[in-house]
Amino acid sequence: MLIRPYKTTDTDALTQVFLLNTPKYFAQHELDEFLDYLKTTHANTYFVVEQNNKVIGGVGYEIRKSDASGRINWIFLHPEFQNSGIGKKVTEQIIQLLKTDKTINKLIVRTSQFAYAFFEKLGYKTISIEKDHWTPGLDLYLMEQLISA
Repeated sequence: MLIRPYKTTDTDALTQVFLLNTPKYFAQHELDEFLDYLKTTHANTYFVVEQNNKVIGGVGYEIRKSDASGRINWIFLHPEFQNSGIGKKVTEQIIQLLKTDKTINKLIVRTSQFAYAFFEKLGYKTISIEKDHWTPGLDLYLMEQLISA
């Protein structure tokens, strides 16, 4: 497995993997939001996950000074690689990267009822749940992990 910075040439492969996760993990309309995310300065903090030189997923992060948080964004894997331990390794690497920024005191992730347990295993706590946030049947779980000094 390789985690490397996103390149614009990865967009088509990431789109294909994203669509394999729709509608279970993402609403259809979120594809446009994801593609917009990649076109902004967030592209500098997005990583591609490869296995055998093939794009199998991605993950991004951002640091928000306004609330001293580090956030994991747009994490997904090809269904064939889910529950293989790759997602955990990728997420742990991003968490370690975020923890190197001493200006943040918490980690935040916005996920759904289908992935919140994954983040709980990594130490996140559910702060709030909003039913049907993303689309009917796809709830928002706002989760947080405090960082000790």
